[in-house]
Amino acid sequence: MFDAANRERKLRPWLNRLLVRTCWILLLARSATLHAGPINVPNGSFELPTTFFVSTIFDSWQRTPQPGWWNENATGPWTNLFGIFKNPTPGDNDHIDNCDGNQAAWLFANPDAGLFQDYESVDWNDPAPTHAFDARFEPGKAYRLKVGLIVGTNAGPPMLEGVTLTLSLYHLDEASNRIAVATTVVTNTQSVFTSPNHFLDYEVNVPTVKPGDPWAEKKIGVMILSTVSKELAGGYWDVDNVRLSSILSPTLLSPVYTNHQFQFVVQSEPGLVLEILACTNASIPFANWLSLGTVTNVTGNIPFIDTSANFDQRFYQARLLP
Repeated sequence: MFDAANRERKLRPWLNRLLVRTCWILLLARSATLHAGPINVPNGSFELPTTFFVSTIFDSWQRTPQPGWWNENATGPWTNLFGIFKNPTPGDNDHIDNCDGNQAAWLFANPDAGLFQDYESVDWNDPAPTHAFDARFEPGKAYRLKVGLIVGTNAGPPMLEGVTLTLSLYHLDEASNRIAVATTVVTNTQSVFTSPNHFLDYEVNVPTVKPGDPWAEKKIGVMILSTVSKELAGGYWDVDNVRLSSILSPTLLSPVYTNHQFQFVVQSEPGLVLEILACTNASIPFANWLSLGTVTNVTGNIPFIDTSANFDQRFYQARLLP
């Protein structure tokens, strides 16, 4: 045991350091120029232009260039690998029950076939960039991309097991090369893609951007790319409802220490699942921090109690889980 004055003397550096860290997180959140939440991806549901059946032109998205090995005489135009179609009416055998809007896109499972969109991309009707997709990787925010996918069954040979599609969030380097920040590889298996009438959501997650990250403040790009080998090529994907959102970093507020327990409030966007981490030396790698448990922040403000806070100092952070 130690008296109140001794406790205050020992506790003060710990509280000060926690408050410094908390203010740092708050500063990142307040420095953001865009609010957290949905980020508009132009024509993310492939509704434009309107088609009454199918079309190989679509707004806002750029096709990957035709590779040198592609033989149009043998396999047809490269542009036929991409397009949009109208969702059949309810009751039709081909109707997709969760299509966002009235249209979706197709992408054949051929090597290097893909669609992308960024600040500098062009489309069929705009030979110069419109800069309509104008979002950045802002420090203090995490990013999440969601895309609806179906393995199509209505045209050509069926897609083989093991065919892959890669979803990416990227930025452009000074030479305009696409540099992936985070990717998710989707693999066709019959046990997963059981229905041609219902889109399955896949995610790409970028952890909270730090000021020193190479992609910090860089423009965001979205890539949907067929990464199938030539041996497995064939079949096609249906693609819909491309959604991008930003998530502000969680903030730790209202620290209170009583009876060797330390309590604070975790503030974040409602519904996030967060892991609470702690350590006694803030300079160690985050991978070595101790996990104190996970919380689901249902309301946006949730108290957390560290019941084993019998340390001269301890540092805390909340990490967003996918």
